[in-house]
Amino acid sequence: MVITDLDGTLFNDNKEVSLTDMKSLYWLGENNILRVIATGRNFYSFSKVIKPSFPIDYLIFSSGAGIYNWKSKTIIHSEYLPDFEVTQISKILIEHKVDFMIHEIIPNNHKFIYHRSGKPNPDFEKRIQVYYDFAVEMDKAIEKHSHACQIIAVFPNDLKLFDNISRKFDDIKIIRTTSPLDGESIWMEIFPKNVSKGQAIKWLCNTLKISPEKTISIGNDYNDIDMLEFTAQSYIVANAPDDLQEKFPVCSSNQEHAFSDVVGRYFDIGF
Repeated sequence: MVITDLDGTLFNDNKEVSLTDMKSLYWLGENNILRVIATGRNFYSFSKVIKPSFPIDYLIFSSGAGIYNWKSKTIIHSEYLPDFEVTQISKILIEHKVDFMIHEIIPNNHKFIYHRSGKPNPDFEKRIQVYYDFAVEMDKAIEKHSHACQIIAVFPNDLKLFDNISRKFDDIKIIRTTSPLDGESIWMEIFPKNVSKGQAIKWLCNTLKISPEKTISIGNDYNDIDMLEFTAQSYIVANAPDDLQEKFPVCSSNQEHAFSDVVGRYFDIGF
């Protein structure tokens, strides 16, 4: 099984998959090697940039909260935060004047309600605009929330603040992601404790009877760490943050066919 992140990894800077990497994907399929994309995007966002005929076998989306069988076009696994945890987390974020969004459960997790702290936060506002048709401002009179796929809090580029807020939570999963919108802001993705790209890959391996020793992954950002730590062979692209390049083996950049670079190290793809 070969698993790749999408943005900044399989996608080049133009949000396109190169012809070389497309050839590699087809080659893997022809040789009975499973192809998996593991992305932080929700399914709606993913479907806006990838066609249904794209040559993969499985999609891990929303950083591991959902798994989709690309061939049968069905969601085969999903997770959610129960309502009481959503309520508790929301109260903490509001108390600390954090901007955040509460996403509905899968498959409608492109829809969300949001809370503004009142402080300037251009990246947060930009995300609301991107999902304008699916975003509703939170009713401050609500005391109890429904189940949610995830909560996304948007911070300025301030890792100390991120870490301070992270310590306020117990028994949930906190995933750090660099904003795909401005490339600088830090997103705190809050999930059930068993959600991550790595846990989703583990679930797939168990379900499909594939040994973790036969897995290869490629990533580019902090939300890929669990994935990279789980798979037997793991690579970080040359365009990734320096601290990640120090932690994992480095392949070529997303502009230089990183996916094919890694695949070619293990298989004789012939191009």
